[in-house]
Amino acid sequence: MEPLAYDSFQTLTRREFLHGRGLGIGSMALASLLADDARSAPRITRDPLAAKQAHFAPKAKHIIYLHMVGAPSHLDLFDYKPTLKKYDGKPCPQHLLEGQRFAFLQKNPKLLGTKFRFDKHGESGLELSELLPNLAQHADDMAVVKTLHTEEFNHGPAQVFMQTGFGRQGRPSMGAWVTYGLGSESRDLPAFVVMVTGLTGGGGSSLWGSGFLPSVYQGVRFRAKGEPVLFVNNPPGIDHAARGRIVNDIGQLNKLQLDRIGDPEIATRIASYELAYRMQTSVPELMDTRAEPKHIHEMYGTQPGQASFANNCLLARRLVENGVRVVQLYDQGWDHHGDVKGRLPRKCKQVDQPIAALISDLKQRGLLDETLIVWGAEFGRTPMLQGAAGPKAGRDHHKDAFSVWMAGGGVKGGTTVGKTDELGYHVAEDPVHVNDLHATILHLMGMEHDRLTYKFQGRNYRLTDAGGKVVDKLLA
Repeated sequence: MEPLAYDSFQTLTRREFLHGRGLGIGSMALASLLADDARSAPRITRDPLAAKQAHFAPKAKHIIYLHMVGAPSHLDLFDYKPTLKKYDGKPCPQHLLEGQRFAFLQKNPKLLGTKFRFDKHGESGLELSELLPNLAQHADDMAVVKTLHTEEFNHGPAQVFMQTGFGRQGRPSMGAWVTYGLGSESRDLPAFVVMVTGLTGGGGSSLWGSGFLPSVYQGVRFRAKGEPVLFVNNPPGIDHAARGRIVNDIGQLNKLQLDRIGDPEIATRIASYELAYRMQTSVPELMDTRAEPKHIHEMYGTQPGQASFANNCLLARRLVENGVRVVQLYDQGWDHHGDVKGRLPRKCKQVDQPIAALISDLKQRGLLDETLIVWGAEFGRTPMLQGAAGPKAGRDHHKDAFSVWMAGGGVKGGTTVGKTDELGYHVAEDPVHVNDLHATILHLMGMEHDRLTYKFQGRNYRLTDAGGKVVDKLLA
């Protein structure tokens, strides 16, 4: 079969060439720059999701990232401040407010001490809130960073920053970078899977997008109800065998064009069609948890067939068990500008048991040592109250010091990194930037963050684009 000809030739005058048909000097210059990028990029001639060798032996093979959308108060969960509790209801010292930006706080805010008891747990004596009794059983598996800081103080940009290392949309997400760097371990499931409880965060699908990387590396959203992955099922009148023939024939045509042009998006199209065909069998079977034993459902607190964060935690275990590289769970409802005392316990009750169950389940199956669990949010919460003092007081956004924890593959359990001041307001020791967190995650996955690059618009980009260093204190 002769290759299909896509080129067309037409005689143009000089004026038509420079000005007509949408071409001008600017367009020519842009085309030249894009051509330079295309020439410098490697030609894609194989499966872009094929497993790739890490820079060095990885500690973890999989990531389960738990993002609490809206940002829970670290001061009520992980960073106990007796001094803040002592001065509860007192005016905030003015020198702490100078030069600061807040989303909603009014002038002269008052301090808000936690209303919850903190206790020490495990051999490490890790201090945790009474709102996390199940997670407390894993104190010696956890490494808590108390001094994470970011550059964005509004939800959407901060969520994007937390996932891409940049405060505006358009950059690849962390999951996309990991998938680009390591490829996939599974032929029948995506390398990067996303599940959302409640509404999607303000950062939208860019939180798991591929940015300027080939789109084959973006996250695939799974849904707990209805069609697990949109548009994977056959249209009316097309059976599985017919779908297979169509995918094969289109794949042959795409491969001819790929060999000719080398455009990574053609390789993406081939891989996507073939994976979608295989997922018609693999995904429904994986998403059906009814075969799980009764004690597993009881451990997670799930009901078969019922959508919930707990069900997504169980599915996360099933996904990594079947070779999925990156799993991200987003849980909405943590934006507590008011009534922290009433609302935070309700949200913690929804996630505490299933997260603890996920850790236990992975450990029992010998998977925790190779699975990195990361729990976090886009920023933290202020030690000053928002609204009127009293039982319905809330907390505003706070970007300068907040908490995140990690467990599993390569993490030094029972560890606390960093210290905030006596009000939990500023970093006092060992600051950890979001780029440092990203560098550490990549390191645990066997990649040097400054070597994982992609050339776009004339320069090499990376997840830790402007900085980042591995936090050695987190490493086992």
